[in-house]
Amino acid sequence: MTSKRWIAIGIALGLFLLWMLVPSANEEVSVDELLGTNGITEEVVSQRGEEKIALLEIDGTIAASSGDSLFASAGYNHQFFMAQLDEIANDELVKGILLEVNSPGGGVYESAEIARAIKAIQEDREIPFYVSMKNMAASGGYYVSASADKIYAADETMTGSIGVIMSGLNMSGLMDKLGISDETVKSGELKDVGSTTRKWTEKDRQVLQEMIDSSYGRFVDIVAEGRHMPEEKVREIADGRIYDGVQAKENGLVDELGFPEDAMAALQSENRLKNASIIQYQLPRSFADTFASSWLGTRVNGLLGQKNTQADALSKVLNSFSSEEAPRMMYLYGGE
Repeated sequence: MTSKRWIAIGIALGLFLLWMLVPSANEEVSVDELLGTNGITEEVVSQRGEEKIALLEIDGTIAASSGDSLFASAGYNHQFFMAQLDEIANDELVKGILLEVNSPGGGVYESAEIARAIKAIQEDREIPFYVSMKNMAASGGYYVSASADKIYAADETMTGSIGVIMSGLNMSGLMDKLGISDETVKSGELKDVGSTTRKWTEKDRQVLQEMIDSSYGRFVDIVAEGRHMPEEKVREIADGRIYDGVQAKENGLVDELGFPEDAMAALQSENRLKNASIIQYQLPRSFADTFASSWLGTRVNGLLGQKNTQADALSKVLNSFSSEEAPRMMYLYGGE
């Protein structure tokens, strides 16, 4: 029997077991129920009193994410994070928040969405919100932290990078060499502004720069308001550069040097929350998680080419030329 037949048999067996383990076909089962994304649960980190401190985490690039992939990789989940903020907004027993940030930033929209939700909690619930910056809290990572009542960073933390970036590839020169021409038909000269297949005009650059400047102004306003700092002072230090924790404390971007445990201790002692329980939110362990971590799931995962391979790397390069990867504004350190 050939290896292809063995592979086909293995996949068929996996699909059969998948069918056996899910509810019967005569039951109406939503995608959310199947994938375990229909709700979140609380995990008690430290059990004390009835009042609670919510421990949140942003780890990775801040970007729209989808948790409905059977073999989705671990990382920052934007929908899940926003759901956690919603839980806090509606739970009167949550009396404080500690957000641990380890992120180079990310999408302009997603960063603003987080910042707005946090600000609403601060105003509506009037509970303390502390931030502990870990390895990195740059650009969008700083944007979502700026309104905190107190910001902690380690000496080695990389933070700052306040600004907006729009990066992309332009293939017009390569296309000229290959004899390939862009034959786009458009209703106006700026309909394809930022195109990767034609040379940019000065008007292209002007339009995009105006967008960048507008978004940068909003970033400056967020920092100025959150850090109680004059706009002129913010603009002096917000030229895109990064700072370590010591430098950030010196220029007013963070309040104290320390680690997450130091930030938590300060949150507890400064807000009479020493008797509050510390909780984290969890997505329920879904069938997808269980299957993907099983021996069979691992084998199917490998057979279907889900692991990082040269093909994956090539796919990423090719995707960078697609319309989805056209230049867009990012609160992101380094443009990666």
